[in-house]
Amino acid sequence: MTHLKFTPAQKAGQRLMVGFEGAHFNSDLAFLIDTLKVGGLILFSQNIVDPDQVRELCSTAQTRAKACGQPPLFIAIDQEGGKVARLKTPFTEFAGNPRMRGIDDAALFADVTSRELGSVGINMNMAPVLDVALPGPEGIMRDRAFGDDPARVTELGITVIQDLQAKGIMAVAKHFPGIGKTQLDSHHDLPFLDASMNVLEKEDLPPFVAAIEKEVAGIMLSHICYRQLDEEWPASLSVKIAGELLRKRIGFQGVVMTDDLDMGAITRHFTVTQAVRRVLAAEIDIALICHKGPAIETAFEEILHLTTDDPAAKAANDRSLSRIMKLKAVYLSGLY
Repeated sequence: MTHLKFTPAQKAGQRLMVGFEGAHFNSDLAFLIDTLKVGGLILFSQNIVDPDQVRELCSTAQTRAKACGQPPLFIAIDQEGGKVARLKTPFTEFAGNPRMRGIDDAALFADVTSRELGSVGINMNMAPVLDVALPGPEGIMRDRAFGDDPARVTELGITVIQDLQAKGIMAVAKHFPGIGKTQLDSHHDLPFLDASMNVLEKEDLPPFVAAIEKEVAGIMLSHICYRQLDEEWPASLSVKIAGELLRKRIGFQGVVMTDDLDMGAITRHFTVTQAVRRVLAAEIDIALICHKGPAIETAFEEILHLTTDDPAAKAANDRSLSRIMKLKAVYLSGLY
């Protein structure tokens, strides 16, 4: 399936990955797929009861998308292990990245997780965390990162990426260009970081560069304002970071997505319309909106408006759709 034959609404919807309420297919989910033509779903604890229920939910959503003439859905989840793991027992529960002793632990996590995700129809894992934590207890990522050594983060992160993707699960490295040095939680408000480009290149970017070299499926941007890179916009809305640094300087040509646009770092400072305009300007492929509410439909309408009426936005939209559909063709071809 090629995006060249998509309707304008289909093209707009493919740029969205959204959350929803409920553990079973319902009218809200039907609206997201039928009307807003969303390209992806993300599951949270509220959507999960047991393996059979998750399998039925994912299967029904994919069947609905196909019946509507849509390409297969990205169905994603945050299954990092430890503190952030949406799937609980009877799924395997791991101690988390900080507790990993080496690449054998990373490989075991990726092997088990990929099999369990695939068995219920989840095709994308919002992992691994490639943030390099601050030494000591004060960093926001200390309970989620592989550690404070860039080499260790790189080694374990690459192991997870390669093993997940070898077994058909798309890996999403996060949170570019690195949030390990921050102490304010972007779920609540917008953190600022004064690290220089030299520091980021030495300490924070190496794991992401290595992930790109290993063809990681996706990269998630952080909701952090890196003052020395972009004084005005957080990475998730920044042309300078997403477009110039990640795309042009580092050379990543895969799928780029925002972190959740419902987080306080965004909602306390920007409207949905502002955020969507910045996402499109930076050629960020997917806007992630994780909670039910008017923001999803507002984002869809703004994307539809911009990519229909603005020739430059339309051309950029086609480039994003090419990246999205290329990734779906590689990992979801069995669902076409």
